[in-house]
Amino acid sequence: MTPKEWSVHNSDGDHRVIVTKALPGTRWLDILVSAACRVEVCTSEDVLTVGEIKERIGESCDGVIGQLTEGWNADLFATLASAGGTAYSNFAVGYNNVDIPAATAAEIPVGNTPGVLTETTAERAVALTFSAGRRIAEADRFMRGGEYVGWRPALFMGTRFDGGTVGVIGAGRIGAAYGRMMVEGHKMNLVYFDLYPNEALEQYIADYSEFLVAHGESPVTTKRVETIEDLLAVSDVVSLHTVLDETTHHLINAERLAVMKSDAILVNSSRGPVIDEDALVAHCRTNPEFTAGLDVFEDEPAMKEGLADLDNVVIVPHIASATKWTREGMATLAAANVAGLLQGYPLWDSDDVLPFLSGDVPRAVPSIVNATELSIE
Repeated sequence: MTPKEWSVHNSDGDHRVIVTKALPGTRWLDILVSAACRVEVCTSEDVLTVGEIKERIGESCDGVIGQLTEGWNADLFATLASAGGTAYSNFAVGYNNVDIPAATAAEIPVGNTPGVLTETTAERAVALTFSAGRRIAEADRFMRGGEYVGWRPALFMGTRFDGGTVGVIGAGRIGAAYGRMMVEGHKMNLVYFDLYPNEALEQYIADYSEFLVAHGESPVTTKRVETIEDLLAVSDVVSLHTVLDETTHHLINAERLAVMKSDAILVNSSRGPVIDEDALVAHCRTNPEFTAGLDVFEDEPAMKEGLADLDNVVIVPHIASATKWTREGMATLAAANVAGLLQGYPLWDSDDVLPFLSGDVPRAVPSIVNATELSIE
């Protein structure tokens, strides 16, 4: 195994903090250094193994900023706790890679980075929707391959979105933002499936519909459906924005793909295992008018056999949150989680985390997912 390279900042700091991957921007590092942290950053591109992370933690480590590509299990949290660690933050809003009960048992708070990915991730889902539905990537390959010999009436015909139906599975922050973008931008009707009604989303679209009618345009509608099958059957576009857990693993499988329209568009910017990728490959092969846009993959970074060969699937490498503002914001929040915990700060009392991104950093911890279990005030 090739030894990983590390850089060290503020070598005389009082608190030793491990960062398992170099992060964008500098504000995050300034926050940790200002909290008297010695910061050790892995600068290698390869994903660290559990064994490598344990080795780096060693006998004395106060906190870690980790990645969603790492499996933070009971063994790792026990190692961190034995080394005196009292802080961990995921560089992500999701934390399905983290064993939260194990972290809680080890009395280690787990931070995440909400509030800065919403619009960025929703925008990427919109981009995937249009790239798949209007066959952008396929047409780009066609042009680069020198196959274009002139305009033809039926060349790369795709989907018209205006007035269609968009289905959102998981109407949380990102799903709701995506739904609003598709409704506002393209006058689509929205159906959504979620365990809980999103009354704010429904009211927003109702108000927008009134605005359209007042300007002589057709109204738009929104409806929460009782089953996923109800959503799949009527939607021209289906976008996935659900968490990954045992209830959502292979949420989209062969049976549910068969319920969808033959020319529907499926978009996934949530987590790869939400889709049975083998079933998707088979469905796309037998339904050439069906298209998909994928930002995440079941066995990431690998793809299921045959997926890369499909012209009716757009594939991008897990970059839904990849804007400078968002990724630097995520780094800032992750660092503020660890620095705040090490300094004994209380939990931030608002969902608005933007004050952490500029100016003086609040004397608080932005977001801890097991705060209640650990009685963090």
